[in-house]
Amino acid sequence: MEDRNHSAAKDEAAAGQDAPGQDNGDASTGAQEPAPDREERKGLGVLQVVSSVFAAGLGVQSSRNRERDFRQGRAGTFIAAGLIFTALFIGAVLTVVKLVLAGAD
Repeated sequence: MEDRNHSAAKDEAAAGQDAPGQDNGDASTGAQEPAPDREERKGLGVLQVVSSVFAAGLGVQSSRNRERDFRQGRAGTFIAAGLIFTALFIGAVLTVVKLVLAGAD
């Protein structure tokens, strides 16, 4: 009975090991994670933020750009841009309404 338990423990220990020459991603073997793409490391530019906020405000933001924004963008940047966009949009609507009402007289 003792041999069977010892053999089972030995099999479990061997199952956790990788085959020779196989990279298991362990830091102790010197393997390093691949570096992120250059595009993923840098933040979004002003034009990208403005176009993302404009598209999202109109409801036509693509899922690819939305995912890029969540990966690379900062929440504070999008909040500030969204508030500015909203204020400009309200100002534009008010201006159009005033012009239409002034022309109706």
